Amino acid sequence: MNQEVNQRKRTSSRKKKRSRKKRRAKLILTFEILLILVLIAGGVYYYNFSKLQNYDLDKGNIAVNDFKDENMKDYYTFVLYGVDSQTNQLAKGNRSDSIIIASINKKTKKVKLLSVYRDTYSSVEGHGFTKINHAYSYGGPELSLSTINRNFDLNAQQFVTVNFKSLANVVDLLGGIELDIQKEEMSNLNAYIGNMNKINGGNSPKIKNPGKQTLDGNQAVAYARIRYTAGGDLRRAERQRIVVGQILAKAKKSNPVTISKIIDEMFPQILTSFSSKEVLFLAKDLLSYEIEDSQGFPFDNKGAKIKGVYYGLPVTLESNVIKMHKYLYGTENYTPSDTVKEISKSVSGS
Repeated sequence: MNQEVNQRKRTSSRKKKRSRKKRRAKLILTFEILLILVLIAGGVYYYNFSKLQNYDLDKGNIAVNDFKDENMKDYYTFVLYGVDSQTNQLAKGNRSDSIIIASINKKTKKVKLLSVYRDTYSSVEGHGFTKINHAYSYGGPELSLSTINRNFDLNAQQFVTVNFKSLANVVDLLGGIELDIQKEEMSNLNAYIGNMNKINGGNSPKIKNPGKQTLDGNQAVAYARIRYTAGGDLRRAERQRIVVGQILAKAKKSNPVTISKIIDEMFPQILTSFSSKEVLFLAKDLLSYEIEDSQGFPFDNKGAKIKGVYYGLPVTLESNVIKMHKYLYGTENYTPSDTVKEISKSVSGS
């Protein structure tokens, strides 16, 4: 009897720990949404948009399926990208390491974020089936937005792209950030630190011991790039959220001079289709926005190798799209378009 009670207690304790971890994960948000709502909003007032890269999006080349979801009209939907460009060419030629679909409820101002895993097996027009992050490299924002719209029955017409390269300098401006390094991460981390020293310059030392410690810019970005440990790309995405969460936490405590330097560093490495008028329109409700939830897509996912290459396969795309519309727009029993159904059949048959 005592054993049974103890087992129930242990099970309850594990569930509580998982619940706490899940809540913490939702609070550790990816940086793009906060950049547009905080840094861009603040920068508009101080710099009048002069340092941002503006992109003239050709909306005539953005595909949209024939579908119906009446709830979508009550939300702003846009896509946030993170790329790693050594030349700061953000419009094309780089795979999008981070893809986040953001929906903002026009009435309540609540924000939901949906991270699309970069390895997701998707239909990319003109390139067949491949990883969804390839679309940005092949055809820039237009092809990537088209891919997202075609595969998920969305109508995304705006985007923000941020260059990960700038993160190292931002971390240094903040005096470093504290991270908890695990033993199994050490080998990959130190290899990436050497790589970051070559890319960004500098002589950041390798990490000698696991545990909590303050990392400089190159070290922190190296940590965010680790993917060859348990959890693969999903764990990598989590590390990126942790790094940016730490950056934002420290930035909130920084003085105006430091924030000004951060904006100077970040703005030239941000590309967006939003006009200054559109950003100001979003920024006017800055204090009203509430990050309600942050999740990953596909919701139901399985890994598989196709012709020797690893992909994340939705199980099934059709069912995941139904869940996506419920998550982003509160739509009950969404009916996917014929296009999504056809793509879903091909994905399931792979």
